[in-house]
Amino acid sequence: QVQLVESGGGLVQAGGSLRLSCAGSGFISRINAVGWYRQAPGNQRELVAAITRGGSTNYADSVKGRFTISRDNAKNTVYLQMNSLKPEDTAVYYCNAEDFYSRTYWGQGTQVTVSS
Repeated sequence: QVQLVESGGGLVQAGGSLRLSCAGSGFISRINAVGWYRQAPGNQRELVAAITRGGSTNYADSVKGRFTISRDNAKNTVYLQMNSLKPEDTAVYYCNAEDFYSRTYWGQGTQVTVSS
C-alpha cells in the first residue's frame, strides 16, 4: 500500500503563487509515476502535471509555463509549484501515484482557490 498526503492549498489572488506538496509513505519504491490532478465543481478530474520515475515530466496545455512539478526523493515528496495563478485554476488538487503493477493511489485532496 501507498499513502499520499497533500498540503499547501489555500486562497490566493490572481497572479499569485502556491506550492503544493504530496508526501508519500508505504511502498514508495514501487512507484512508477506521480501526477497532480484537479477537479473543479461540475467538471471532470483532469491531469495537471506528472513526473515519472526517470524524471520525465508532462503538463496540461493550460498550465505549461506556469506550473512546475518536481520531486525530492530523500523526502518522498512531489511538489507542484504554481505561479501566475488564474481564477480558472480554482479546484481541488489531488496527488496520484501509480506503481509498477498499475495500481493507483490517491490523496485526500487540497483546495486551491484563486480570487480575481
